[in-house]
Parts: sequence; C-alpha cells; structure tokens
Amino acid sequence: MSLQLRCEAVSLVRDDPRRGRRALLDEVSVTFDGGQVAVITGPTGAGKSSLIHVLGGLLRPTSGAVFAGQTAVSRWVAGHRDRWRRTTGIALQAPHLLSDLTVLENVLVPLVPRFRRLEKARSRAEAALQEVGAADLAGAAVGTLSGGQRQRVNLARALAGQPDYLLADEPTAHQDDEGAANVARVLGAARDRGAVVVVTAHDPRLVECGVGDRRFHLADGRLRSVSAEDLPS
Repeated sequence: MSLQLRCEAVSLVRDDPRRGRRALLDEVSVTFDGGQVAVITGPTGAGKSSLIHVLGGLLRPTSGAVFAGQTAVSRWVAGHRDRWRRTTGIALQAPHLLSDLTVLENVLVPLVPRFRRLEKARSRAEAALQEVGAADLAGAAVGTLSGGQRQRVNLARALAGQPDYLLADEPTAHQDDEGAANVARVLGAARDRGAVVVVTAHDPRLVECGVGDRRFHLADGRLRSVSAEDLPS
C-alpha cells in the first residue's frame, strides 16, 4: 500500500494584534499520495508555510487532524511526534543551520539517533550533499554560505534520512537556474522512490518545469485543487 499524508478539516487559528483572530488554515481537507509531487502555490501570507509546519508536526492544528496512513499523527504527544518525524524530511523556508558546525556536521547531526554506526550516518549525509550539488561545501563553515548554498544544505538535511514524507517550503527561492533545475530533479527522485512530496512555490520555474504531478492553490487559508483546465495553455 502506498504512503499517504492526509488533512481532515484542518484549521489553524492565531491571534493577530492588528487583525484579531485569524484562520491561517481554514478547514483544509486534502490527501497527498506517495509517488507524487504536490505543488502548492498562493500569495504571500496565504498560509503555505503554516501548512508545511502542520503537515510536518511542527505545529498542532487548532482543529481537525493530520493522518499518516490511518494514524492521526497530529494528535500524538510531542515525544511520539518527534519519533514520527524521523520518517519526515522538512526543508523550511528559513534554514535553521547550526552556525558553530560545518555543513557536513549540520546534515549529520539529525541522523545520529537513527544509526548505530556513525560511519553509516556520515555516508548518508555525504550522499545527500552530493545529491543536491553541495558536496564541495562539506567542510565549509555555515557562516560563509550564500543564501542559495544554505538552501541546498537545508534540503540535503531533509533528504539524508531518505524520508517517507518530504516537505519543502519555497526550495528554489534563492537558486539560479541550474540550482532550481537540480532541486526539481531531487524532488522527482524522492517521488520516484515512493515518497509523499509536498512543496510550496512562488517560483514559476518550479511550477512550470513539470515536476508537479498535482497542483493546488492556497488563498485566505483555503486550499483548492488546480486542474489541467485551470492552467494556462
């Protein structure tokens, strides 16, 4: 049976000092299937990043639930969610890299609890850097990286555990054309091994490159599917 990540009537409500209570996500119901790349577009502030955080268990929805298969993972206590997230790779829009570690060490650290042998974890980390085109940065200090390089390292860290669920928030925002094409290839490779891949994008290069098997648009907290008929010819 293929993997699935599913939202059932997920809402996320927050207090905004200027606008009062606001639904960042409003009754979102959607199923993301393994072996597909789902691309979510939408204006700034629409809730795309919030959805990635909720799907990855970093935020608990105000109401509704997120299911991995038949399991409501969003309802688990924090410790159980942390263990489930070992099957999930998350590349957030703002990379949270550890400035006192090298690039390789940043990718390696999340893998250490998963492997008994450090050599195996190191091999995975090096392979992930190679996959995103950042192998030459392995020994570099994080503080010396450009925005695009940090983004590639962030994606390598998400990929290193060979996750069942890959969630990427604007992964090509700071990439040149070659880097954006490589990101698209990496997302496609995760799809081809059966992972659930969900990516948000403002970047028309990622939208138009053909890697997305399904398209969605998020506006005012509401998600709708975009069919082939809705797309420009």
